[in-house]
Amino acid sequence: MAHDYIGSLIEQRLNRREVLQSALLATTLPFTSWAASPVAGKLNFSAIAGSTDDRVVLPPGYTHDVVIRWGDALSSRVPDMHTADIPRGSLLQPDAARHQSQQFGSNCDAIHFFQLNAGSRSTQGVLCVNNEYTNDWLMYPGRKQVFGSDPQHVREHILKYPSIVSMSKAAHGISVVEVHKRRAQWSYQKDSKYNRRITADTLIEIKGPARGYTWMKTHADPSGTRVQGAFGNCAGGRTPWGTYLSAEENIQDYFGNFAGFYARKDIDLSVVAAHQRWRMWSDVSPYGWDVVDKRFDANVEPNEAFRFGWIIEVDPLNPAKPPVKRTALGRFAHEAASPIVAANGKVAVYMGDDDKFEYVYKFVSARHFDAKQPHANADLLDEGILYAARFDADGRGEWLPLVYNPDGPLNAANGFRNQAEVLIKARAAADLLGATMMDRPEDVEPNPLTGKIYIVCTRNESRTDVNQQGNYGHRRIDLGPNAANPRGRNLWGHIIELSENDDDHSAVKFTWEVLLMGGDPANGQLLTETAQLKPGEATVQQSYYAGQKAVAQLSAIGSPDNIGFDAAGNLWIVTDGSQPGNHNNGCFVCPTSGEQRGLLRQFMSAPVDAEVCGCVFTPDNETLFLSIQHPGEGSTLSSLSSHWPDGGSSVPRSSVIAIRKEEGGVVGT
Repeated sequence: MAHDYIGSLIEQRLNRREVLQSALLATTLPFTSWAASPVAGKLNFSAIAGSTDDRVVLPPGYTHDVVIRWGDALSSRVPDMHTADIPRGSLLQPDAARHQSQQFGSNCDAIHFFQLNAGSRSTQGVLCVNNEYTNDWLMYPGRKQVFGSDPQHVREHILKYPSIVSMSKAAHGISVVEVHKRRAQWSYQKDSKYNRRITADTLIEIKGPARGYTWMKTHADPSGTRVQGAFGNCAGGRTPWGTYLSAEENIQDYFGNFAGFYARKDIDLSVVAAHQRWRMWSDVSPYGWDVVDKRFDANVEPNEAFRFGWIIEVDPLNPAKPPVKRTALGRFAHEAASPIVAANGKVAVYMGDDDKFEYVYKFVSARHFDAKQPHANADLLDEGILYAARFDADGRGEWLPLVYNPDGPLNAANGFRNQAEVLIKARAAADLLGATMMDRPEDVEPNPLTGKIYIVCTRNESRTDVNQQGNYGHRRIDLGPNAANPRGRNLWGHIIELSENDDDHSAVKFTWEVLLMGGDPANGQLLTETAQLKPGEATVQQSYYAGQKAVAQLSAIGSPDNIGFDAAGNLWIVTDGSQPGNHNNGCFVCPTSGEQRGLLRQFMSAPVDAEVCGCVFTPDNETLFLSIQHPGEGSTLSSLSSHWPDGGSSVPRSSVIAIRKEEGGVVGT
């Protein structure tokens, strides 16, 4: 019965897509260079093979510009960073943090482009770029790898060089920078009025239901309305009214001394439970900020961690406007925040919680989007309903509302005393409602042409082949596969396509199917039917590409992470993690409709040990911006695995690149 139902859904999907795509093409294509394309969505480039080279590899006819690198000065008031001096301790010097606070930040991630020039050609704009974290072992001589390092080493190194903390905090957050294309090449504009840094020390407003709540109050902020800093900023999104949404993700890596806090007799046990559900139990945090900055010491400021893990809204064209944390969108390890205007005029924001066995979320605003008065949407994201997704085995699903209700289930008897606590403890609320535990749901984005939602599950090597109980995230759960995560020991990840009922993004019910299941299609175990994706039967060796059978034309992929869409609705995928064949990470693309649906081909390969992030096009589709994050991450200052982008014996540094055709034109066609 389930397979018959799914087959019917696929037929309905195709019919709805044709109608919706025709309508959207009529309104979208005249404003893009795709209007001249004889076949909308037709990809035409020579797919590349996987690579292990320490460089950016592209198809013939393409080139890239390094737009901005970690340490490039946004202002003439500070110098550019000279990476040749890093092994000699330059980042330990007194002025390093002040300089970094006005330089492009570390480990660039999400990118969004806000066009400045008028007309159909995108040659000038503002980039908002997340700076997720720092590779301290590639910044400070004598520092070992942050993760898995002996806490005593971290403590001793920070006490010896306390300036590390201020320098590292300055490298985190968000970079806003003006860019332009001149003589066909992209570069950034130093001293632009739009340039600014948002760091781990920047004051940020708190708004929404959790504003002023007891758990948001600290010694430095007894009102619970302003927080100092942003860090762990991963993916993001762009609102219909022209602002940037930045997602705070792995905040657990920055707080320490939980042993001391948990040993106290005077603590609220619900606060303990909230921290433990976030897997916060470090004695010394991996970065060691808590050693010298006591707001990161849980025993001194037990509420400080509640002020992170939110979506931050930034106005890229108004540097004087403070960033805002929008608490109505919930607190979890945010990997994305992708808005779309629903059919009824409300705004839906899709989000993933990037951890094993976590959830997919959607927020729907209470008020309607006002296209005629952008300023009227300033606080649109402060009121609405947050939902978590349940994926049923028959290809249907439901959005479960995370709303406080004295009559249950999200009530005091179950650990939720008000809506603020529901949002602060969104993970626990989703647990209680029975949302579906996913394989690290990262980017979640709507296709601008079809309106369908694409959910990227990077991987989950902890999922077992059979259903069995186990512990993860301070809870007892079923570690086995389910219909939406059919593969035990999911090393290569997968992507789900979700269709809201009646194509309404404010709907509470949906249908879904697996679009791609990563792996190597050339190994003879390519699946071609959705009926073969049975929980517990799909294996690590098998892959699935939306029913494609053309093995020779398919590129192997693993660990999909972030996604983007071109003007024709093609799905562009960037990766973070192990690849079949042990190749470097890269960028891949496939159509989402028609005969070539799922025909995945590799477009770009990254330098050694780098992750590829960002993935956003200019409005004219003639430039693809990508973040090259943490090149050389697996190495040390004394033995570097990458020297990208500067070459020679240089220390590697994360950078934003702009990919374009050598002779001009739409990327991918």
